[in-house]
Amino acid sequence: MQTVSIHVTMTPLSRLVDQAAAGEEIIIAKAGKPICRLMPLARESREPRTLGILTGKLDVPDSFDDPLPDELIDRFYKGPIFP
Repeated sequence: MQTVSIHVTMTPLSRLVDQAAAGEEIIIAKAGKPICRLMPLARESREPRTLGILTGKLDVPDSFDDPLPDELIDRFYKGPIFP
């Protein structure tokens, strides 16, 4: 990581931006105290998701959407939050 004085950054800002875009973090300081960080943005170049990638690989039972048993629901609603 590079630390640069704010006065030094005024002229070569485009060079520093290029360095940051290439992955380098640059701290900009004023009077010797760091005041901001110049760093690359997170890349959003993920490949598009493929829908249905797990088709035929998972078994979802027919009872998946059935209501929960009363005993299990009671466990959720008993305790210090629900008197």
